[in-house]
Amino acid sequence: MSTEEETRVRWEQEMEAALLRMRTGGGQAGLARPEQVAGKTGLQTMQAMLAGELPYPHIADTLDFGLVEVGYGLAVFQGTPQLKHYNPLGSVHGGWFATLLDSALGCAVHTTLPAGRGYTTAELGVNIVRAATVKTGPLRAIGKVIHSGRQLATAEARIVGPDDKLYAHATTTCLVFEAR
Repeated sequence: MSTEEETRVRWEQEMEAALLRMRTGGGQAGLARPEQVAGKTGLQTMQAMLAGELPYPHIADTLDFGLVEVGYGLAVFQGTPQLKHYNPLGSVHGGWFATLLDSALGCAVHTTLPAGRGYTTAELGVNIVRAATVKTGPLRAIGKVIHSGRQLATAEARIVGPDDKLYAHATTTCLVFEAR
């Protein structure tokens, strides 16, 4: 088996394990209640979501992707392009790439926030450098924080395949604020 095939199999197993962990923990699509996240840092919130202790966003079901890894300043999402994600030209719509990247970027920023702080995307720059199709297989968006301050945070992300080919990359600026 080639390195690319081994990576593809490992990624698929990691995605299945993440989904199983979330579902076994009771995780489902929805919104966390304020009391569920009160006192939690951004990293603790993201870890609780990955463990199935908090609901994950509906967009993950809508666009068939999910969180597979988090760490301080890091969020990794994985998705497999489907025919329903196609544009009229016969490849994956740019909005699918943008949403996958925005999720990795925003959640990476989220992991750096103390309890009681929130964020929103203020700017998103996306570059798609390779088309994806149903034959592409799983893709990963790897988001990493560049700077996380009291009012602004910046991050970068890349979408790569199991062969390490780059499909898209993005940057973001997030506004950081006191959560309600």
